Amino acid sequence: MDKGLKVAVIGGGSSYTPELIEGFIKRYHELPVKELYLVDIKEGSEKLTIVGNLAKRMLEKAGVPIDLKLTFDRRQALRDADFVITQIRVGLLEARARDEKIPLKYKCIGQETTGAGGFAKAMRTIPVILDICKEIEELAPNAFLLNFTNPAGILTEAVLKHTNVKTIGLCNIPIGTKMQIANLCETDIANVQLEMVGINHLNWTTKVMVSGKDITDEVLSKASGEQGLTMKNVPDFGWDELFLQSLNALPCAYHRYFYMRDEMLAEQLDSLNTTGTRAEIVQKVEAELFELYKDPALDIKPPQLQERGGAYYSEAALDLISSIYNDKGDIQTVNVKNNGTIPCLPDEVSIEVNCVINAKGAYPVKLDTSLSPQIRGLLQVVKAYEELAVEAGVTGNYQIALQALAIHPLVGSVNLAKAILDDIIEENKSFLPQLVGEGQLS
Repeated sequence: MDKGLKVAVIGGGSSYTPELIEGFIKRYHELPVKELYLVDIKEGSEKLTIVGNLAKRMLEKAGVPIDLKLTFDRRQALRDADFVITQIRVGLLEARARDEKIPLKYKCIGQETTGAGGFAKAMRTIPVILDICKEIEELAPNAFLLNFTNPAGILTEAVLKHTNVKTIGLCNIPIGTKMQIANLCETDIANVQLEMVGINHLNWTTKVMVSGKDITDEVLSKASGEQGLTMKNVPDFGWDELFLQSLNALPCAYHRYFYMRDEMLAEQLDSLNTTGTRAEIVQKVEAELFELYKDPALDIKPPQLQERGGAYYSEAALDLISSIYNDKGDIQTVNVKNNGTIPCLPDEVSIEVNCVINAKGAYPVKLDTSLSPQIRGLLQVVKAYEELAVEAGVTGNYQIALQALAIHPLVGSVNLAKAILDDIIEENKSFLPQLVGEGQLS
């Protein structure tokens, strides 16, 4: 790649985009982006204009010669692109609020990426991601698709199974965990190496090395009861020390929905009647952010963006792009095809593990440790749910969708699964073209 890069950001009107722009500015010396397209749908035109104008001011202030284009023409943006970043929300935050409220109606966890809420989001998003991939195959067959859209693992798996697009799923939790452990150990992040294994939002840190020394036990001891080892959108309930020691691994923030289900559900039900669901809180945060973005004097990423929950998004995305472009061969934790890396899972599914990143893509690193039953058990069940969710999202088969929800640990009952599924279908009719037809989701 000796020419200037073309990058297309699908969902360019997102409130996260200034974080991404800041990253392109900081990395311009190693990532010579020539054209940067911010793409959105016409319903998002106001946000795209506001974010786009802020992005232009940021680039101008930095003196970086990136040609920024705002467009509704996805094909124009994709044509001959080197990298495509997807950060879309089909149905906007209003749909997310429904995803969170429907399960809570049945006293089940309501969350946008896992459980029934994550299932609803996946059903809306899989057809859109696959449509984007058809256009990538036609217009930019050599492009890398970096998917940040949640549920990232399910969407990555759908793309891996049903397209020929070179795709890598991306999440800010692995880099966030690394930052948190560096802070916990009072050391520079460059000194920290982690072995991570699992799937997106169900990932365990099984080994912690600091300056070449294995300090896993020490970190598990420090992490128990420690506040701050979570994300903005996940309540900060501390981990029990005995539980962490017996697990012999550090769970990611989202494990709280599984390991602390009762506490998390109680917190969600309380919030539902007080501050509102996380989606409703985010709607207020976003409204405030876009008011800030409108200010013609603003030409930097505002610090208030951290309240949105996307910490380290830019680092994760730009680290990956830079390592591919510059053929670095470094290690990053991303979502890729299993291909035997985790022996207890099928080869064709998506996993989230350490990978070597070079010009050809991401290649999983052989695990140093075998999976214990306490990790393997939960991992296999949730991955089986994800396999069924992908199939349901592609085929629209009601029976497959029902089985997906019935085996998910955050639903678990056939009667609950059917009631929730029927509500999801009713509330998402206009977003589920693949779920209509005799014997299908209708």
